[in-house]
Amino acid sequence: MKKINGIMMQYFEWYLECNQNLWNNLSNEAEKLSNLGITALWLPPAYKGIGGKDEVGYGVYDVYDLGEFDQKGTIKTKYGSKEEYINCIKTLKQNGIEAYADIVLNHKMGADMLQTIPASKVDWGNHNLEIANQKNVKVATKFTFPGRKNKYSDFEWNWTHFDGIDYDENSKEHAIFKFKDKTWGNEVDEEFGNYDYLMGADLDFENPEVIEECIKWGKWYVETTNIDGFRLDAVKHISSNFYKNWIKIIREQTKQQLFTVGEYWSGDISKLHKYITETEGEISLFDVPLHYNLSRASKDEQFDLSQIFERTLVKENPCKAVTFVDNHDTQPGQALESFVEEWFKPAAYSIILLRNAGYPCVFYGDFYGIPHDNVKPLESLKTLIKLRKEKAYGEQHDYLDNPNIIGWTLEGDELHIKSGLAVTISNAGDGEKRMYIGKSFAGEKFIDSLANCNEEITIDNEGYGNFKVKAKSTSVWINC
Repeated sequence: MKKINGIMMQYFEWYLECNQNLWNNLSNEAEKLSNLGITALWLPPAYKGIGGKDEVGYGVYDVYDLGEFDQKGTIKTKYGSKEEYINCIKTLKQNGIEAYADIVLNHKMGADMLQTIPASKVDWGNHNLEIANQKNVKVATKFTFPGRKNKYSDFEWNWTHFDGIDYDENSKEHAIFKFKDKTWGNEVDEEFGNYDYLMGADLDFENPEVIEECIKWGKWYVETTNIDGFRLDAVKHISSNFYKNWIKIIREQTKQQLFTVGEYWSGDISKLHKYITETEGEISLFDVPLHYNLSRASKDEQFDLSQIFERTLVKENPCKAVTFVDNHDTQPGQALESFVEEWFKPAAYSIILLRNAGYPCVFYGDFYGIPHDNVKPLESLKTLIKLRKEKAYGEQHDYLDNPNIIGWTLEGDELHIKSGLAVTISNAGDGEKRMYIGKSFAGEKFIDSLANCNEEITIDNEGYGNFKVKAKSTSVWINC
């Protein structure tokens, strides 16, 4: 489970060039990441996908093939072999870092055989609306995994295990086809009428065989890899009841806590609350509303910084909030592109890393850069991660009272020497905020660890300091 002042890191970005060697590269980086303050890593999907050696991981083919079998033109996945993956997880544990597996159960792609079945075409804008009479379609729904030869599981998938697909080989038509006698699942997002269908051959989570196989696989996966937790992909497209029961059963069968965070992609906080209620608090969620606030703040000079936490999960249900600045879906060129502008990144990371609430997740593309789009590593990010590890403790005092300049302080605690800090953020001109940081610092001097302000600040006898900030920048003040 997550540690005090823990930091998760998403250890990949969409265009990552790793030459099927990410697991080995990460094993070599583990000690450095641990020393810096990273306590958990969200690893990319580790199973064979339709794209073979170039598959990022979301075009899932065989969840039992972790880079062990000659399938889709390769033995290794994009990231390496099964042995390298398991060794990587072992190395992470030896360095005090938990490993979270990216779980993609919504759909399958790259079937081994086609099947002809009756199906009805539905409207792209309203999946509940059938727009053509039922007809026979030829679809990629038969998965036999010949390269694996029934090792680990002899389960073969056929059209009855799915409820729809988006391509008909007969007509060469790209459309959503709902299969005969099938209905879209309940307890999914209501966008497009019903957002059960997303892509590929869509799993039918009302089919008892599908449920049983997913549970068997989950237990196998945990016991095989010794993973510490899960990142669940696309949960708004899957019955909340399925995942609530699935995670409970996997935890019971493996006798592990298995920290779990779901990707429910919506800026509507009420939908996140609803999902947490439906899953009985078994699953945390990424704070998508906060991400959108950070993105808007970076692009709109009129954004009111005092409202940065309004309608966010970290404010309304902090124990279930995994906060983040960006990820592989929001980076340039991706479907959910909403990349936080470079000038605001230090502020955004201060907001998720240097406060008491939430479980922060750092993005690989911000830490290492994204060469594909000439995005450079964020220079201050390592400093901010280290500050969370060493300084971000104690009672918090918020000064979110101005549309252009906000701040907060942490008093520190006795367990961490010279802990405590003050943060000031501006989206307009130079300024300062008089903030309380604790009488224990009376007479002590503070400096800006990000070096945006050069002067020292002295704390007065009442425990207050006048903490400065330069125009459109961030300062993090620490006891020198």
